[in-house]
Amino acid sequence: QEDGQARVLRRQVQEVLRGSRMVAVCHYNSMAEEDVATLRHFLRRHNIHLKFVLNEIVRPVLAQSKFRNLLPLFVCQNVLLVSPEAPAREMLRVLRGVPQVTLLGACIDDTILSRQGVENFAQLPSLQESRGQAVAALSLLPSQTLSLLQQGPAHLTALLDEHIRRLQGTGGTTEPPQGQSSGDQ
Repeated sequence: QEDGQARVLRRQVQEVLRGSRMVAVCHYNSMAEEDVATLRHFLRRHNIHLKFVLNEIVRPVLAQSKFRNLLPLFVCQNVLLVSPEAPAREMLRVLRGVPQVTLLGACIDDTILSRQGVENFAQLPSLQESRGQAVAALSLLPSQTLSLLQQGPAHLTALLDEHIRRLQGTGGTTEPPQGQSSGDQ
């Protein structure tokens, strides 16, 4: 018969996984309590929560969830870094200063990523920046098209104005200016 405490812990793990866009699995080497508290503090600044998990508890939960591909990472003592957002860049920045916690892999927005994949994901521009770049690129082509379309009529107008000015300067005759032939010769 299953232990009541194990059921409660599994339910808690299920709730944490269900409410997270980012679930990172890290190898954990023991640290002083003060260092763990400092790590938690820096992670919480970015809405990332540090969860200590036992493999016996988390493995059955992962096996029945969309995170089952993370199972091979749970071989030794692990911790989970979970967040309802996907602050991968901030997580990596914090983890660089903590050699006792090593990132093994993660699931971000339902995509399983290796450590290198998480680093690549962190280098992507934010959604806001991407939208701005897309809007700029999309507005550039119509403005260039408009400019090209306006050049023809503007050039034609300038030529006609010059022609009218020349006609008015010569008294309105359509005779070619002196020194030019009319083409009869």
